[in-house]
This record gives sequence, structure tokens and C-alpha cells, in this order.
Amino acid sequence: MSMIEIPHPDPEVLDKRKTIISDLKNIVPDAIMIEDEAGQKTFETDALTAYRQLPLLVILPTTTDEISAILSYCHQYNIKIVGRGAGTSLCGGALPAADSIIIGVSRMNRVLDMDYTNRTATVQAGITNLAISAVAAEKKFFYAPDPSSQLACSIAGNIAMNSGGAHCLKYGVTTNNLLGVTMVMMDGSIIELGGKYLDSPGYDLLGLVCGSEGQLGIITEATVKLIRSTESARPMLIGFSSIREAGECVAGIIKAGMLPAAIEFMDKPAIKVCENYAKAGYPLDVEALLLVEVEGCDDEIDEQFERLRTIARPFNPKNFKEAQTAKESVAIWKGRKSAFGAMGQISDYYCMDGVIPLSQLGDVLEKVFEICKGYGLRVSNIFHAGDGNLHPLILYNANDPEELLKAEHCGADLLKLCVEAGGCLTGEHGVGIEKRDLMRVQFTQTDLDQQMRIKSVFDPKWLLNPAKVFPLENRPVPADEVERHFEEEVEDDGVVYHG
Repeated sequence: MSMIEIPHPDPEVLDKRKTIISDLKNIVPDAIMIEDEAGQKTFETDALTAYRQLPLLVILPTTTDEISAILSYCHQYNIKIVGRGAGTSLCGGALPAADSIIIGVSRMNRVLDMDYTNRTATVQAGITNLAISAVAAEKKFFYAPDPSSQLACSIAGNIAMNSGGAHCLKYGVTTNNLLGVTMVMMDGSIIELGGKYLDSPGYDLLGLVCGSEGQLGIITEATVKLIRSTESARPMLIGFSSIREAGECVAGIIKAGMLPAAIEFMDKPAIKVCENYAKAGYPLDVEALLLVEVEGCDDEIDEQFERLRTIARPFNPKNFKEAQTAKESVAIWKGRKSAFGAMGQISDYYCMDGVIPLSQLGDVLEKVFEICKGYGLRVSNIFHAGDGNLHPLILYNANDPEELLKAEHCGADLLKLCVEAGGCLTGEHGVGIEKRDLMRVQFTQTDLDQQMRIKSVFDPKWLLNPAKVFPLENRPVPADEVERHFEEEVEDDGVVYHG
């Protein structure tokens, strides 16, 4: 049982599966095609593992031209496409449909250009987030966005969901670090947006594409900013006796004009699990913990640590711990970066993603616990506190359909709470199928209509990433059908209409 509907496939497309596979093998003979059920099991879900569906076919190309040829064919024969990076989406953004073809870009993982003079990197979209920084580190540069899944997640997925990460407070999310893309449109056309410069003439289509969740095209290459590495960076741990005091301290840090590299929040259940996993020296006698990282030379870091102590004192901190060595810093971050995996050792969980104003942090965190308690479910909070991006983990039994349904309803109430507090439905995970039917909570019908018109301009037949983002009962008629319907009406009136 689930409150999230998976649409029925088009039987006509399913009946033509063998013909489609044969045609595509002739069109892109060098691409890997996975057509057996055992092979496709890897692609039946993403990191939102409560929902699964085998696709029609999986194709793993290596070039932009191959993707162009595939999309051109699928556009001609009305075959749906789901773009996929590494499959780390937590909102069902890469969930296939039974009548869709997955185009995975994982084999497109090369660095194409490292331009340290202009501080840019041009890469294929299947490269992992962390791999860019690994290459750039040789020249003391790095790529700033750092989701917890950065070891695995691809640039394609980062762009699709406008991913952030722990250090987005100082360095911004993907859109703040993206300069250009090569994208294949649904009809096979290849376009380039932006380039190796901070701004480009004309409409900001790059800003439109980043965060579009695979609804507008398939990204094959990207040019991103590189940032010079700082001399040093060290985290401080600040423990509190209540989650409210921890939340209010976050707002106090920002209000004081400080801009740490990161401010991360963990509550008591998360602290215990992460400490057991990473042995990072997290205090176990506190209800909430802030991980605040600052950058600079040693003197600057010491000065910022002292300032943090001064700002935190009115919020009754229980203890402070400063990382003194690089080894201690790595251990502290290992605990935070491994948090979601560590929580998976004790329970299945439903990971939410909402954003609230920092001034509401204390109140909202208390209400999160109240809502989950009302459903008889446990919750743990691990999130990017500096930008108010909450990630409540609702703990439930994935083998119990009734518990899944409770977790879904509980998660919906938490997201509604974020919107009511002046925030929004998603900070970095995206909408996918998870929040699709909650879009009405944040947007009016006029808002949704305008967004869907943009979708129809890029993808008139609505073949890209089906059943995502927009409520199912509110899908617009595809542009080509609208045009045919209008032409039929005016023809009856004896009127000729052009355009």
C-alpha cells in the first residue's frame, strides 16, 4: 500500500519492445544495452528504495552523439526516457516507468579540460562529484558542492536536482558553481548553454535547466567553477541540552555576521549512531550537536573559534570541542558524511528534504518530533543547518506496507510544516515522485500551469522523466495535441490559422 501512484504503462510500447531494442542496437551499436531482468534490477529504483519498477530497456552510451541518436528515435516513436546518473536520488527522481528507456551516463565519466587560469573544469556528466575535486587537488583547487553522496553521485544528477551539501552555506549550491552545459533535447538536438565565463548573453536558460530534474533534456557535459583551496579548515563541535537551543544558536551565528564554511546539525539519535560508526569523539551526553567548520590560517581559525564560543554562550552550550589536527577533522567529517549510511544499520528510513527560515528552526524542530510521535514513528535529524535545509529521517519498517503508508503521510505533514513556516518543499533532493502530489501545497494552479508550459516548450510530447514533479491529475495536454485540437476547431469555423 502506498499513497504514491505509479502510472500504468502504454501497452503499445510494451508490445513493440523487441523491435525497439533491435532498432536501437542498429542506431547505437557501441552503447551497452541491458535488456534482461537480472541486469535491470540494478536500475529498478534509486535511493528512495521504497518504490521499484523495471524499465523497458537500459542504455549506457559514451558520447553525446549516441544520446542524440537515441532521443531522436524515441521522439519519433513516442518512447519515454528517464535520464540517470548514479541513482543516488532520494526523491524517486530516477525511478523508471515500465514503458521507459533509462539512459545512464555513468560511462561518460571523463575529465575533458582543467583550466586553472580561468578556474574551470569541463567534464562529462557521468563523472562523480568527488572525482573533480580529486583531480583539481593536484593544483590546490576544489569543486565546492559536496552532497553526502559525493563519493558516488554524478554531476548529471547534481545539475538535475541543484544539489548542495555541507559547504553550500559559504560556497553555494550547484547553480552557483555551474557555468555551462551541453544538453541533448528530446528531439535529438544538441545545444550548449553558458561557457567558461560568469555570465552569458540572452535568457538565463542555464539557470532554468539546473534543477529541472531531467524534465527538459539530458545533460552530457558540464563546465563548473574551481575554487582555490584554503590554507586550512577545522571543525568545532558544540553540544546543547536541547534541540531548540541548538537551532537558535544557528540563527545567532548567522545574525552575528559570521559565514562559516559549514554548519551541520545532529540530534541525539544521530549522534549516537554516527559516533558508533566513525569513532569521531562526538559527545554522547547532549541532545543536539552543531558541527561548525571555519577556514583560514591557524590564527584566523583560532580567532573564529573564540568568536563562535562568544556567540554560542547565550544559548547555554553544554560543551565545545575543537579539532586540533587534520586527523581529528577527517574523523569528525567522516561521522557526518556517513550519517545516512550509519542510520541504515539500525532502521529503514524515509529521508525528507525541506527548507525553512533560520528564525523558525527551533520551533520547527520541536514540531517535527511532535508530528512523528503522533504517527507512532521515531525520527532523527541530520541536516545542513546553515541554510535551513532540513533532512528528518523517519524510521519505519520497510517490510510493513502499513508503516510505509504512515511514513509517507508523516513525511507529507513535515513538508507542509516547512511551507507553513515560510520555507519550501525541497532544498536539494528535488521533487521526483516523492513530493509530486505536494506541489499544490506550495504552488497555485497558475504557478503550476506556467511551469508546465515551460516543460512543454522543451519537451512537447512529455516524454522526458515521466510521472515526476507535476501532480498526475494535472498534466497538460502535450503541445502537439493542443495544436491539432485547435486546428480542428478553427477548421470547422472555416478559418485558417497559421502559428
